Amino acid sequence: QVQLVESGGGSVQAGGSLRLSCVASGSILRINAMGWYRQAPGSQRELVATITWAGSTNYVDSVKGRSTISRGNAKNTVYLQMNSLKPEDTAVYYCNAVVPGPAGVLYEYWGQGTQVTVSS
Repeated sequence: QVQLVESGGGSVQAGGSLRLSCVASGSILRINAMGWYRQAPGSQRELVATITWAGSTNYVDSVKGRSTISRGNAKNTVYLQMNSLKPEDTAVYYCNAVVPGPAGVLYEYWGQGTQVTVSS
């Protein structure tokens, strides 16, 4: 079992910055990828950014150039630095981890979410 704990959400004004953190714990030999997703009221959950074991990153177009995903040295921690925040970035942000299990089955885990509110 893997647990993901997020922190760093909050309320900021447009143009401000926030840094989200997520720590994975539990029975982990390897994490294939970690990432951040978000869900605004009335909307579906969407990918924000991901980072693989090898360090490859992927971003949704709406945050490119404004956000940076990175990992800690132990590779069980992922960060999302968000700059130039906009009101449309307001959402609950969820940490995600993809972990291989027996026989190559991939398991997906989610954190509880952290609220990000950007006011204009």
